Amino acid sequence: IYQVMVSSFQAGGECGYGEGYGPSSHKGDLRGIINSLQYIKDLGFNALWMTPVVDSSQSTRDRKLQSTGYFADDYFHIDPNFGTDDEFHELVNKAHALNLYIICDGVFGHNGGNIKPSPSGLYPEGPQDPVTYPGSLAFYQEVAAYWINTFEIDGWRLDQCYQMNQNGHNYMREIRETVETTCQNRKNQGKQWGILGYIVGEDWNGDPAVIQSRTYTQGGLRSAFDFPSRYRLIQVLAQEESGTGGMPCENLPWIFQDPSAKGYSHELGKIFPNLFVTNHDVFRFGNLIKLKYGYGKENDAYWRRYKIAIAMLATYTGPITVYYGDEIGDFIIN
Repeated sequence: IYQVMVSSFQAGGECGYGEGYGPSSHKGDLRGIINSLQYIKDLGFNALWMTPVVDSSQSTRDRKLQSTGYFADDYFHIDPNFGTDDEFHELVNKAHALNLYIICDGVFGHNGGNIKPSPSGLYPEGPQDPVTYPGSLAFYQEVAAYWINTFEIDGWRLDQCYQMNQNGHNYMREIRETVETTCQNRKNQGKQWGILGYIVGEDWNGDPAVIQSRTYTQGGLRSAFDFPSRYRLIQVLAQEESGTGGMPCENLPWIFQDPSAKGYSHELGKIFPNLFVTNHDVFRFGNLIKLKYGYGKENDAYWRRYKIAIAMLATYTGPITVYYGDEIGDFIIN
């Protein structure tokens, strides 16, 4: 999976928020992604994950937060700062023509307020952050199925998925079943796309037991980002954001263990932890190298460490995610 932060990625038209977090003009839009699809394909990826493209332009949050996409007000249309519904159709169709899956970012645990109703008239319930379950379940089930059926997307990444585990019940199970049933129905109809049904959850924790207890439990998701493995990788090759680093190479083989040996299990059997090095919420790997060792791109050791990190992803059994820029050893100058 190749991940892009829509607002800070590529500008292809006259859209874009024009402000956001991090070093960018923040003029990124759908047209910029469309223009980049062949590049992404040529890198060898077969899936694209975009941060949320749903409309956040009328939410109660400030413009910087709106530009992230994580505080939606209309879950059923594209944010006009990124493009149009028709452009998203074009993006999905062109990606599929290149045999690229499209993974959308689903924020099913919080929103930006001023919520527009679903096509069937539903709303999420409770406060904005987090919403309450089971009252919000039917709304978000409709969202999950709508984008698969209407735009033929292939799966979801669920932001802060643990917010759907409430009052002793893991509502990720119902979300997963909705997605899988929707995709199976499409497959039975002979559809070529919108049949994958992959879902990966963001349960940001360094302890496998916590991820197990919140995300994989009770038949929840079958894939979550493997933060514990990511931290081990970073601690050996550089340092994590907290400063822990310089750990011995003997810590690396843990990453390649079977999920059950890490403490992950699922009542349906096989699960698929997703390995990554960086994403939009953490430091660039290059910056972590610099923080630990004091050198950057001018040093051959910088590139050797970067190549080892990418090689770890390449030799991992299971889904992997690469944040845009990591393929060129990106480094953010503060």
